[in-house]
Amino acid sequence: MKYLIIFLLIFQIETVFSQRINQTGAWYMYFYTHEFNESNWGIQGDVQYRNWNILGDLEQLLIRSGVTYKPKDANIKFTAGIAHVSTGDLGPSKDINTEFRFYQEALFPQKIGNRVYLNHRFRYEQRFVEDQDFRTRYRYNIFVNIPINGKEINNGVFYAAFYNELFINDEKNIGKEVTVEYFDRNRTYFGLGKVLSKNFNTQLGWMNQQGNNFGKGQFQLSLHHKF
Repeated sequence: MKYLIIFLLIFQIETVFSQRINQTGAWYMYFYTHEFNESNWGIQGDVQYRNWNILGDLEQLLIRSGVTYKPKDANIKFTAGIAHVSTGDLGPSKDINTEFRFYQEALFPQKIGNRVYLNHRFRYEQRFVEDQDFRTRYRYNIFVNIPINGKEINNGVFYAAFYNELFINDEKNIGKEVTVEYFDRNRTYFGLGKVLSKNFNTQLGWMNQQGNNFGKGQFQLSLHHKF
């Protein structure tokens, strides 16, 4: 595990020399999950309001929801869902680009020792982006949560939160003689979370996003809801 974290930190140092967007952004996010009683089925989703700046200059509005399934006696959860994304341009332009996507994912929870909680998420997306050909993308995210004032992440506990997510395009030609690289982007996040109750926890942190030709920092404030 420590070697993986060292590798990801080195990756961030190497990519810091890409073109920077000299404006700090902010993402405000709500995540929800629900498991139906006496059933392996559930739902999950999120609403994310992303800004190029702290507030007001829309980067993206993302609305996503899916159906989950947890096989009996298996430490894995599958999700299939849909998402709608509205993307704005940096600056005063009010132009909006829209995207509709399907996605499928698998989530593997893991615990290391008494205090390190991991989640591995593998996601495959089918993307219908305005003015582009049909596209697909692979994503892998590793989440790491470590409780600070307790051994378990339960009510009243603060925890350190980390994630790193890698995006890989499945096609290079996206239409109209436009091409992209197979490497799409990488996101690295460090934050502090607190469990507010058995149904709610919140996180505040910083995310660095690196693409082939850009880099940008984002504050992130999120609310996580189980009902």
